[in-house]
Amino acid sequence: MSAEILTFGCRLNAWESEVIRGHTAGLSDTVVVNTCAVTAEAERQARQAIRRARRERPGARIVVTGCAAQIDPAAWARLPGVDRVLGNEEKLAPQSWRPGAPSAVADIMAARDTAPHLVTRFGGRARAFVQVQQGCDHRCTFCIIPFGRGPSRSVPVGAVVAQVRALVEVGYREVVLTGVDATSYGADLPGRPSLGQLVRRLLALVPDLPRLRLSSLDPQEIDAELWRLLAEEERLMPHLHLSLQAGSDLILKRMKRRHSRAGALAVIARARALRPGIGLGADLIAGFPTEDAAAFAETFALVEEAELPFLHVFPYSERPGTPASRMPAVPAPVRRERAARLREAGERAAARFFAGQVGRTVTLLTETDQAGRTEHYAPARLAGRAAPGQVVRARIRGADGRGLLAEAV
Repeated sequence: MSAEILTFGCRLNAWESEVIRGHTAGLSDTVVVNTCAVTAEAERQARQAIRRARRERPGARIVVTGCAAQIDPAAWARLPGVDRVLGNEEKLAPQSWRPGAPSAVADIMAARDTAPHLVTRFGGRARAFVQVQQGCDHRCTFCIIPFGRGPSRSVPVGAVVAQVRALVEVGYREVVLTGVDATSYGADLPGRPSLGQLVRRLLALVPDLPRLRLSSLDPQEIDAELWRLLAEEERLMPHLHLSLQAGSDLILKRMKRRHSRAGALAVIARARALRPGIGLGADLIAGFPTEDAAAFAETFALVEEAELPFLHVFPYSERPGTPASRMPAVPAPVRRERAARLREAGERAAARFFAGQVGRTVTLLTETDQAGRTEHYAPARLAGRAAPGQVVRARIRGADGRGLLAEAV
């Protein structure tokens, strides 16, 4: 038996929760809440989960960790029912979870086991996540995550290869490389290998891995080797998710992003030229401070011009301590209305993308016995049944608002 682990936020947190699951094997009556600090809503959901856990399991020990706990540990420690708060580094140290574990951060880190963490299960997920990078050296004005994750640190190539091999050996057919700022990979390692060089070596050294996917990328930092792989390597999935955030140069400048509107469109055009039919997604923030109707119209037009089918849209959320939180705010109802309009534009682009897949033969990673994701990350429902976690060839017979209708061939 192990602790119950409640995970909020990104894929990096999902990977870290599996590390925690290994460390808490044998612990009973423990609930771990692995928090996220990206938005106020993410923090609200975590607090709600703590209240529910205390109500439903009054005798359980509740441990709070993750980015929100790292940034403001005292606030989370004051919540009724919370027994302990652990930072992002301490949560990965096995001795943090042992009976009689030291409570002082310095004592935990001094005694920590520095051996690489090998994760070989992902609680019912068909694809596995592998951490390649941690932290961020950039200071986007809206983002609190550098305060929760610290500076950029990269996982050595050998450790990434060992982790992926372990996952392939237990049957995973698709791996997603993840990090806070994955395109900054390698700057702190000997020889400064790029993310593209990591991907090339990984695919060469783990030939039995059928599918490799990348998590969100900074469009300004995609390196030349990664572009070459996108064009040449079939095992690197034809799917990119870009951290765009806005389509207005003025707003991008106030966000302290490193790309322009034209630069984002150029990256999208280059991806499509190198890998025709590629599935493209983006993160967007609606209602950033000072965003007027004209600036929003530029972002809306970018979504329609770029035909982005896989959008993650967030109404702007103030993060205390960030420069953006001190800028003139857009009213919350306007943020929500703009977010809804962007999502609707994304849904229209998705419908067109799905319609374009009809009649094609694709490969599908089955997530359940009757559903999965294509190599382009399009959701598909499968006629008949297939074992979860397998890669199957399928013919796309139709499409609707929820995705594709596929038949195994």
